Amino acid sequence: MNRPAVRRRRATDLDGCVAALAEVHRVDGYPLNWPADPHRWLREPHPARAWVAVDADAAVVGHVAVHRIPDQVDGPPGRPTAEVARLFVVPKARGLALGSALLDRARQWADKRATDLVLELAVGGTAAAALYERAGWRCVGTSTAPWAAPDGSPVSLRHYTLRHRAPGSDVAPASTARRRASRPAASRSSGGSSTSIS
Repeated sequence: MNRPAVRRRRATDLDGCVAALAEVHRVDGYPLNWPADPHRWLREPHPARAWVAVDADAAVVGHVAVHRIPDQVDGPPGRPTAEVARLFVVPKARGLALGSALLDRARQWADKRATDLVLELAVGGTAAAALYERAGWRCVGTSTAPWAAPDGSPVSLRHYTLRHRAPGSDVAPASTARRRASRPAASRSSGGSSTSIS
């Protein structure tokens, strides 16, 4: 397979995104809890931006979105932050560095807006964790998800952050964990961590 192209998601891509997500769920169990309305799960909360990877036949083989995180009403102003969510790559397109390409697109978007990025991952997602850590993401803590696994058991989450890079700088990632832990995440309410790219 030639490397798929990454482009901004269009409304007409949603059926293809749901078909790709269904394949990922069947193989990897992501999202952990299949959403009642997968089209809505991909659209909400309204993403600041979303991208897809499409193959030569225009089939969706990967997806990522970023969701802006509002500042706390009662807290001091924080650094602009967005959450990376709904990241997945179908099994047949793995090994082509699509997970990295999708994350890079999200990072470029964030860097242009001087925005830090955060994400969460269910403990056990070792391939995804390795991808993030190679790309400079830093694990800043763990928590128990406010939703349960399909069998009712608690789900442990790892929280990652990636600090905005000013143009021409090599700023190391820094923690935004306090802001991250104090608000309900888009993926927390989804019953699934943010990625499946193994």
